[in-house]
Amino acid sequence: MPTIWLKLSDRKEMTALTDMPTRDECVIRNLIDTRAAEAPDEVFAVFDGTGEQWTNAELLRRTRSVAAGLHELGIRPGDLVAVWLPNGPAALVAYTAISYLGAVYTPFNTAYRGGLLEHVIENSGASVLIADSRLLDRLASVEHGGLHTVIAIGESPAVEGIRVLPEAALDGDPDALTGLEQPIEPWDRHCVMYTSGTTGPSKGVVTTYLQGYTGITAIPTRRGARMMLVGPMFHTSGAAVVHNSLINGGSLVMLESFSTQSFWADVRRYRITSGVLVGAMATFLLKQPEAADDRDHGLDQVVMMPLSDDPRAFADRFGVDIYTCFNMTETPTPIVSEVNPPIPGIAGRIRPGLQARLVDGNDLEVADGQTGELILRSDLPWALATGYHNNSEATAALWRNGWLHTGDALRRDAEGNYYFVDRLKDAIRRRGENVSSFEVEKELQAHPGVRLAAVVAVPSEHGEDEVLAVIAPVTGAQLDFVEIITFLRDRMAHFMIPRYLRIVDALPATPTNKVEKYRLRADGVTPDTWDREAAGISIKRDRL
Repeated sequence: MPTIWLKLSDRKEMTALTDMPTRDECVIRNLIDTRAAEAPDEVFAVFDGTGEQWTNAELLRRTRSVAAGLHELGIRPGDLVAVWLPNGPAALVAYTAISYLGAVYTPFNTAYRGGLLEHVIENSGASVLIADSRLLDRLASVEHGGLHTVIAIGESPAVEGIRVLPEAALDGDPDALTGLEQPIEPWDRHCVMYTSGTTGPSKGVVTTYLQGYTGITAIPTRRGARMMLVGPMFHTSGAAVVHNSLINGGSLVMLESFSTQSFWADVRRYRITSGVLVGAMATFLLKQPEAADDRDHGLDQVVMMPLSDDPRAFADRFGVDIYTCFNMTETPTPIVSEVNPPIPGIAGRIRPGLQARLVDGNDLEVADGQTGELILRSDLPWALATGYHNNSEATAALWRNGWLHTGDALRRDAEGNYYFVDRLKDAIRRRGENVSSFEVEKELQAHPGVRLAAVVAVPSEHGEDEVLAVIAPVTGAQLDFVEIITFLRDRMAHFMIPRYLRIVDALPATPTNKVEKYRLRADGVTPDTWDREAAGISIKRDRL
């Protein structure tokens, strides 16, 4: 067997990156063929809002049809195929069909337009794009690079300089689809995933089937689980749910987006047993009024990234097992917790088969308890991202001194537990002290009236930085700036308490719910920003 399960309790917990899995265990084409042969009538996918369901046999038929259509358009193994679609049946089958051909799934964020859209088109080098027709007017104002053909899902508007084909162009003859000259291997390129671009132009992360497999199997999913797919298919969190469901013999429910109000109703209606809660989703759910049916559902486990402020309260209230982890598009879920982690703020421990160091700016290791950048290596080849597509400079920066540099600051305790501190580029330096925006945000979001908070550095007239917190309140909540400072005073060090506070209806975010902090930094101290020092509130170090 390619995986060794380490027993931390009566459940399978953490997998070691040791032996190479077989094609049948991790390659999308093989998994789809096997499922359709062994359980053709089992439901694989349910689409929210339409009532549409696909069995394993239907998934195979649709996948082969679209794969045949792409093959007729000249797509061959190794070719990048761009996809620009919202979640739905077309997005799912684009992913499976491109994978089935051995081509490289290259999705674009549906929020892209202007210079960022032009950048990913040029960087990808893709000649064929499958796109929602409602997005195609954005192509008129950008250069098209090597893109020459668009298959429009929906209407087929004209785009100057590009051949636009109707959706029917993807209705190929499944029986005419021939076998591959070479089988798809675990180490072959599977995806080019563009990062969210919150701090600059998106980079295309090159991932293999093996990286996807090892990342998915890091956290146990019960055989036959029904998973909630709420992350977009242009993000790892969405595509990984499809891969996971194939690997674990389960099914998925594709929802349009996460909704605090409808979350538990969706879980009950679709009999969902497993899900992923990213960012502040868990906090949003906990801040909903308690209800008599809070435990009346079938959800068995969730993965929280990061761990909520009070995971025990979530587990006790909703009766759900919790895991947490540290991961990024470039890595195979290298840090994983045990079930229901007992330590607040923990990310977990390094998986066996991975080597990890926390280092300073010169790649020298820091001591336990100190903050450093997490860098990684793997005993198993091809388990980490090989680099960035068509970006040798960024690839060299990623892989320095033989280690993959995550760009994330963590600390490790003496027992080997890791704790996420911040993105390195989000760290704040104030009055000679390093401030973690993540830690300040966590304490702000513990306030009952705060729905979401983002903390950024703004220039200080004294040199270094000041701390600005931008807050989105809970619906109906009336926030008082002085009361917020009082709330924080006993919860964090004096130098971490924000000088500036601003309240907004909603924080700017990518479609994957990552706050676009670069926008908040660019806005800086706006006219509606409150300055506690100008209000006469000065917070000093406690004298001991």
